[in-house]
Amino acid sequence: MTYFPQPHPTRRAARIQLGDSVLAAIRLEDGRRTKAKLQTISATGGLLRLAQSLAQGDFVEVAFQTQSGPVHGMAEVLSPMRKTTDGVLQAFRFVALEDDDHRRLRTSLDHVVDRSLLGLKSGAFSTH
Repeated sequence: MTYFPQPHPTRRAARIQLGDSVLAAIRLEDGRRTKAKLQTISATGGLLRLAQSLAQGDFVEVAFQTQSGPVHGMAEVLSPMRKTTDGVLQAFRFVALEDDDHRRLRTSLDHVVDRSLLGLKSGAFSTH
């Protein structure tokens, strides 16, 4: 069954800063592929560092690795946030995740939050 992430109207989903350590594969609607680095992730979306911005409103497939396994989801591209020396930071929001992908994402996010509360670093998201 497919999970459709819904933002909570009064509370933002917790964001985990990853900072260039996690690679993400992006597939556009026309079949083209590109790579990105996942900067930030939450249960409802994230922030990518891309070589070139994608069109706002495009629907893409986003895939990345976590310690709990791969996460694959459909996402809507949001407006680019800012240009950097090596590309652009661009936000996305998940529009559909399979149940297993949602479970792996939640497990990894919870692991990072639990470890940060203990003052420990986490390896919940893969660096390759």
